[in-house]
Amino acid sequence: MINEIKDDADERMGKTLESLQVAFARIRTGRANPSLLNGIEISYYGNDTPLNQVASITVEDARTLLISPFEKKLIQDIEKAILKSDIGITPSSTSDVVRVPLPALTEDNRKDLARQAKSEAENARVAIRNIRRDAIGHIRDLIKEKEIAEDDARRAEEDIQKLTDRRVAEVDAALEGKEADLMAI
Repeated sequence: MINEIKDDADERMGKTLESLQVAFARIRTGRANPSLLNGIEISYYGNDTPLNQVASITVEDARTLLISPFEKKLIQDIEKAILKSDIGITPSSTSDVVRVPLPALTEDNRKDLARQAKSEAENARVAIRNIRRDAIGHIRDLIKEKEIAEDDARRAEEDIQKLTDRRVAEVDAALEGKEADLMAI
């Protein structure tokens, strides 16, 4: 029973880290990366469809993404969707492709993006601590129901705390890597 609680906490903390990596991928670093356009959806036959399902997104050069829609009529919709998104990039289109040039990051932009990365990391830390709180709450419920001994519960709480510390350290390491990536010129 205790192992199930610990395994569940570990799995949920792992998902929090995966979510953090996705959030970090959306924070642009000045280099072209197709993951910058994740989350952008266009209306395709009345359904909101992710951009990467209606077009191929490739890196043309270090600062330009090239979007080739599978249907030419989608070019205007893709351009509008990118303009409407909050990534702050202006696309340009030709008759068959959409180019997304990434402007060079200024020092202020880098600091803002680093601040955004810190905010995402703090949200992940809070989520991990909430998972710890839930797991310890389940263990304390087992003590109240007299299903486990207090010594076993204390050891389980220590294990959960160690797991939490390890996961928070992973969040901190990911943040350091992202900040270094953002501040590199």
